[in-house]
Amino acid sequence: MAYDQFAYVYDRLMSDVPYDEWMSYLLHQKKTFKVDGMKLLDVGCGTGEWTVKASAAGFETTGIDLSESMLAMAQQKAMEANQSIRYFQMDMSEAEDLGQFDCITIFCDSLNYLETEEAVQQTFRKMYDLLSADGLFMFDVHSVYKVNELFAGQTYSYDDGEAAYIWNSFEGEYENSAEHELTFFIREDGDLYSRFDEFHKQRTFPVEQYKTWLYEAGFKVESVTADFTGEEPAENSERIFFTCTKR
Repeated sequence: MAYDQFAYVYDRLMSDVPYDEWMSYLLHQKKTFKVDGMKLLDVGCGTGEWTVKASAAGFETTGIDLSESMLAMAQQKAMEANQSIRYFQMDMSEAEDLGQFDCITIFCDSLNYLETEEAVQQTFRKMYDLLSADGLFMFDVHSVYKVNELFAGQTYSYDDGEAAYIWNSFEGEYENSAEHELTFFIREDGDLYSRFDEFHKQRTFPVEQYKTWLYEAGFKVESVTADFTGEEPAENSERIFFTCTKR
């Protein structure tokens, strides 16, 4: 994925993302499972919106992402917010040598950008190694329903006068996967717009498959909920949340 241009419009187009709800989820689970430590690793941190919020909430925060341009923006945000945050350019399936963390998060469906079963399994093993003995590993993914019913064959659009996109989604190469073709138009000067295109792939797996891989990596799945509700997933749930501890 090439995020070089995408990074510059990412925050504008993600302005309605419920970061505060992820924070509430994290704090609730942290309290429920009596995790006192405040060392947090955010995996797939993007432009750092979540890591800056976590740092402001008192976490000793580290973020990793594959995109150099995303991380540059994250560094800028941390500096402007006067927050001390470590950022590293790193593939989540190869994450290592970062120390131990009390909480590890992979939020905003970042895990769905891994295309192979092996990459997901390896990521779980890496997260296990980075998690402290009494820590929490939390992540969310698109549901199978969302990928197959709400993405495949759909077209979405957005226009706020300064930035616009047309987003076409198609059934992907693999089962329960989707491919996204995005065309962006960014106002440059007056009535002139620049155009650039992005192509993204996402893949998800059934809940029971994630559970199996987590168990094989050494985790105990403490809860599986949906859509920020705290309730078990239903047939039409869109976002599935996992909270895990070490066995």
